[in-house]
Amino acid sequence: MKNVLFLLMLMMISVTTAQDIYLQCGKIVDVASGKILSEKTIVISENRIKEIKNGFVVGSDTDQVIDLSSKTILPGFIDMHVHIESESSPSRYLEAFTMNEADVAFESTVYAKRTLMAGFTTVRDLGGSGVNIALKKAIDKGVVVGPRIFTAGKALASTGGHADPTNGRSNELMGDPGPKEGVVNSPEDGRKAVRQRYKDGADVIKITATGGVLSVAKSGQNPQFTIEEIKAITDTANDYGMLTAAHAHGDEGMQRAILGGIKTIEHGTLMSEETMDLMIKHNTFMVPTISAGQEAARLAKIPNYLPPVVAKKALEIGPKLNATFTKAYKKGVSIAFGTDSGVSPHGDNAKEFIYMNKAGMPIIEALRSATITNAMLLGEKELGQIKEGYIADIVAVNENPLDHVETLTNVVFVMKEGVVYKKL
Repeated sequence: MKNVLFLLMLMMISVTTAQDIYLQCGKIVDVASGKILSEKTIVISENRIKEIKNGFVVGSDTDQVIDLSSKTILPGFIDMHVHIESESSPSRYLEAFTMNEADVAFESTVYAKRTLMAGFTTVRDLGGSGVNIALKKAIDKGVVVGPRIFTAGKALASTGGHADPTNGRSNELMGDPGPKEGVVNSPEDGRKAVRQRYKDGADVIKITATGGVLSVAKSGQNPQFTIEEIKAITDTANDYGMLTAAHAHGDEGMQRAILGGIKTIEHGTLMSEETMDLMIKHNTFMVPTISAGQEAARLAKIPNYLPPVVAKKALEIGPKLNATFTKAYKKGVSIAFGTDSGVSPHGDNAKEFIYMNKAGMPIIEALRSATITNAMLLGEKELGQIKEGYIADIVAVNENPLDHVETLTNVVFVMKEGVVYKKL
């Protein structure tokens, strides 16, 4: 009987001390409708949006009130293409030989925090060393501050392909990496590589369907997987409920990826109209990463910043993303927001909104791509909107972004799962 009374007392104490958060919001961007809602109060209970009330409301004496009455409120942003472990630098290619796994891990925590403080409460990490999986777990446990991460672990490549981890090394160091290291040369390899990623703790699968800009390899656009290999990868990924993505600059590699069942095409730089039609037919999404194209072209002009073989590709491919994105958007290709941060600096993710808008996409559509669209692709039904019952991922900016897109690069308030990480 005493134990029962004790438990009842504990329950009563927890009820009486429970604290809701009242966000008094000057404006809320309803990304679904495109409307601006004025003078609302969002009530947060634990990690969810409990209620949205008219006017500026306060709760009980135990509740917390946060005054955002002069700010514009949006759902936390979702970036579908980051590399959270690293960032471009003149020493990046040497660091593969000088940095230990622990060094990478410590640096990744800085990039993760910077990303969250920029208003990106969720990211899809599309390839690193595997430290990204440990980082995801640490953030989930609350050990490290950062966005919610869906990670590919180590991306998949063919031998000598864009994500082959031994590209550019001497014969002595090159070796013959296989599926465990993310190198695939047959449908059987593809299936094994996906299962290994699943075993490692990855959430999504990323392949490098064509050559790339920043790898130490000659071609930045040649196809590097057969359709049969891609199909084996996507079929296996589907068995494990894993979303698939394909890095692709060249057109032939894109078409193989689409026909092979890949869901998102990353970059899509040299995409033809035929490929755009194919993407529409198969409901494949383009993740344009204009930020990466802009940054790669800029870095290529800095003497000795990039290896000569890389700088040449960056100047050839980087500047073409804008025009391709414009054509794809106007043609009706579905667009998902992604930056390739790590090529561009972490924390500058919101510049992508500016680039997308300048390339012809209305701001509200760019915002939808970074919220509703990306949540849908990730299978997250409670992210991407400020709506009752949804997870409380909420950010604030100083101005209405539908009139001033640049304000999105200056997020002044960040809440993730009901916890405030950045205060006014």
